[in-house]
Amino acid sequence: MAVTLAAGERAPDFALRDQGGALHRLADYAGRTVVLYFYPKDATPGCTTQACSLRDAHTAIVAAGAVVLGVSTDDAASHQRFRAAHALPFPLLVDEGAAVATRYGAWGEKTLYGRTSIGMTRATFVIGRDGRLLRVWKRARAADHGAAVLAALQQAGAR
Repeated sequence: MAVTLAAGERAPDFALRDQGGALHRLADYAGRTVVLYFYPKDATPGCTTQACSLRDAHTAIVAAGAVVLGVSTDDAASHQRFRAAHALPFPLLVDEGAAVATRYGAWGEKTLYGRTSIGMTRATFVIGRDGRLLRVWKRARAADHGAAVLAALQQAGAR
């Protein structure tokens, strides 16, 4: 049975390492708003578009009081190359085995070009300062995602 999280629910805890090996736990961000976005694969067209959209909105997202964390099952070396190639200012977390993605409901069946497979979906969770979900995108649109996240933060008064 797939996990389905909704706004108002407590965000599942996580502890993942980033591209440089630093550990990030949800508890580390207590009192801050977190934009936790899951994406299928480094350096693929849709994921690059999404990451660059968040990069382009990053200054405004931070000004709205939030931190951005990207998550995929790619390894640290892949994340390092992806961050460097696109000047991404936020950490990319390694979810080896997709345990965290599964807890968030961002791992499961998806369809691409008419083919169904199991993998990471493009899902985003805005976690409020109290650890509860403020906004959930189960299928985020890559191209305008940075603007959509910023609008949601502004609407929620993320600070």
